[in-house]
Amino acid sequence: MKPHVLVARLDNDGDVLLAGPAVRAVAAGASRVTMLCGPRGRAAARILPGVDQIMVHRAPWIDPEPEPVSRAGALALVGELGRRRIDQAVILTSFHQSPLPLALLLRMAGVPTIAATSIDYPGSLLDIRHRIDDDVHEVERSLSLVATLGYEPPPGDDRRLAVLRPAAVRSAPVADEPYVVVHPGASVTARAWEPERCAALVDALVAAGRRVVVTGGPGERALTALVAGPPQPEVLDLGGRTDLPQLAEVLAAAGAVVVGNTGPAHLAAAVGTPVVSLYAPTVPAVRWRPWMVPHELLYMDVPCAGCRARECPVPGHPCLGGVTVPEVAAAVGRLAGAPRALEAVAG
Repeated sequence: MKPHVLVARLDNDGDVLLAGPAVRAVAAGASRVTMLCGPRGRAAARILPGVDQIMVHRAPWIDPEPEPVSRAGALALVGELGRRRIDQAVILTSFHQSPLPLALLLRMAGVPTIAATSIDYPGSLLDIRHRIDDDVHEVERSLSLVATLGYEPPPGDDRRLAVLRPAAVRSAPVADEPYVVVHPGASVTARAWEPERCAALVDALVAAGRRVVVTGGPGERALTALVAGPPQPEVLDLGGRTDLPQLAEVLAAAGAVVVGNTGPAHLAAAVGTPVVSLYAPTVPAVRWRPWMVPHELLYMDVPCAGCRARECPVPGHPCLGGVTVPEVAAAVGRLAGAPRALEAVAG
């Protein structure tokens, strides 16, 4: 009898998207897959192929704005896990995260088999203590772990990122094509280009004959309005106007997306859209670069690379501050091709 498997990834939407190939590998050999995610990853879990059920828990050892540890909250999670009769649990983490707090709760819930990658001695908390070189991509890290339980991508699975795309969402056009998406926000400020540079990039792209769509979350309307600038027919400001499935469709129809090292970069990869990545090297690109999609990484080499800072303490934010608008526009041209206006002139 195939097992009921819980796959845990407790951080952001982008992290959950990167777990997708591993989730599909598990789903190919399991009777049911339950995804345990944090509130910041719930939207991505809902559109991840292979997920049958979702549990949400704000883990105080993972969440960037953790709530106080609560005995009642921990026991409530243990009780819910126990009621679901889980046969196996896979705890997906990044190199800097510990799987052991969750492993303890899973063990208390009676889960018989628990697997995780851990540099720390787990005692009796893990049945499989996996080890892997830190300098591999997050997708490879997750696939390597689920393989220890015998789960491999099924025949025909290319290991790319993927999301469910409901027909009702796909049928609604969001903008005239072709266009380029500029996504100026990021989950942490250290991974974002200056808003004024994003605005200058929009102007440069429009001057080159391109249509531009500016995207952002509900809390980024002021940012996208600044970047989009005064209303003009060539620019559409969608700040705060799309949920994650709708954003996927916006990205899928784009020629390219300009974005930092944040969730929409991985969403673009999941729908096959080239990525111009304004990649602040706060974490190594080998682990977090866009996965299996055409992309260019734009950043400056700096001594503080790998700092994992959430807010850059260096004046001028040199790793991204040294990247120029013409450099980004040129990368767009290489990945998205010539804008239609220029193609017409050439023809």
